[in-house]
Amino acid sequence: MTREAGTLRAGVPAPGRAVVRSGAPAGPGLEVVRAGALTTVQDAGRTGWAHLGVPRAGALDGPARCLANRLVGNAPDAAVLETTLTGCAVRVSGVRPLTAVVGGAVCRVTVDGRPVAWGAPVRVPPGAVLEAGPALHGLRAYLAFGGGLVPEPVLGSRSADLLSGLGPPVLRDGDVLPVGAVAPGHSCPAVGPVPWPGTPGELVLPVRLGPRDDWFTPAALRTLTTAVYRVAAQSNRIGLRTEGPFLARARDGELPSEGMVLGAVQVPPDGRPVVFLNDHPTTGGYPVVGVVAASALAAAAQAPPGTPVRFVRA
Repeated sequence: MTREAGTLRAGVPAPGRAVVRSGAPAGPGLEVVRAGALTTVQDAGRTGWAHLGVPRAGALDGPARCLANRLVGNAPDAAVLETTLTGCAVRVSGVRPLTAVVGGAVCRVTVDGRPVAWGAPVRVPPGAVLEAGPALHGLRAYLAFGGGLVPEPVLGSRSADLLSGLGPPVLRDGDVLPVGAVAPGHSCPAVGPVPWPGTPGELVLPVRLGPRDDWFTPAALRTLTTAVYRVAAQSNRIGLRTEGPFLARARDGELPSEGMVLGAVQVPPDGRPVVFLNDHPTTGGYPVVGVVAASALAAAAQAPPGTPVRFVRA
């Protein structure tokens, strides 16, 4: 695995691309009051560029992003804020109120210090501060705003990519983000019980072996699909690292770099599996023992360090 851009224990270097670091956008916007440990702009990601070495990026918990957008009346792929562990706080600028939803990881939500609903639309007046507190259950919260966030797109996406540095950088206190105009006739859906997924007590990842499973001993393959691993604190948007049994090789040496896909389970020299997530590199030289179905990775986005992980044959 290539050198990681950061971990859940340490801050992540900001990509080189600039956003508004001071002042105010011409229209409605958000001023970052508290950026938290790691807050980025994410949408559905930039697909179709892997052949040029550009990762996908995008929100790690896609269903949470889509549901938050639906509840504020946005298209599913509108850009949102993705926070990690400690949440964030933003002030609404401009002259109109914004409709916002905080979903994904369960957390305390306030407007100017007053508690408001988590997982449901709330009205945030101009000048007010919306805060998503530290995660109580889960890991990553998603903040959607009516009209969506509209920083300049790069290769068709507004997502921040920690590995390549494309898109808006990791947010810092004082940054300002523009918010899109609400479409005429815009309305939020009627809100009843909302099916937010729960935080996984155990992360079960269906895996198809290959293409390099023959680089590992039969005992190692049995270990992979029977042992209990745990999410390591060094996990990030690039990959979910694990702690647990070593996977022994059947052959020595390394591969020439070859293409990597979302969900690839790469095994670096320490022998512990790493599941590639949205900011993964597009090539790599460590053997890939299997691939996890993309549909299972949203749960991985909400699994904090220490969560048990089991790989099961798909």
